[in-house]
Amino acid sequence: MNKPIGYWLKRLDAALEDHLDRTLSRVRLSRRQWQTLNTLAEGPIRPGDLDERLKPFWSGDSRLRESELAALIGHGYVGMLDGNIILSEDGHRKRLEALRLVEEARKDLTAGIGHDEYAIALGVLERMCANAERLVP
Repeated sequence: MNKPIGYWLKRLDAALEDHLDRTLSRVRLSRRQWQTLNTLAEGPIRPGDLDERLKPFWSGDSRLRESELAALIGHGYVGMLDGNIILSEDGHRKRLEALRLVEEARKDLTAGIGHDEYAIALGVLERMCANAERLVP
């Protein structure tokens, strides 16, 4: 039986979450902490803008967001400067350490998928998200 796209999206999301959590646990980071470090590597960002950028990963759970940020701050990977959240030197090092593992994981996850196929899949998912978000009242 052919399964609908929602089935495959949920199954893929769960598999990605599990695989990346196991991968990142080797450097003592969660997937959400990794996404935060990776976003902050682009430069300082206001807290509200960081929340907006990472909104899909927080699932509206402010307690989760606060605990993940608190852990990053507690380890000295993240700090504040002039009202912006910034990545510390230790944060940059931790991100690079994790990046090597994430790149390996991405290769494993996309095995057998060509660059064109991957780009097409991303484009289709992006358009479907835009359509679905447009339909929400």
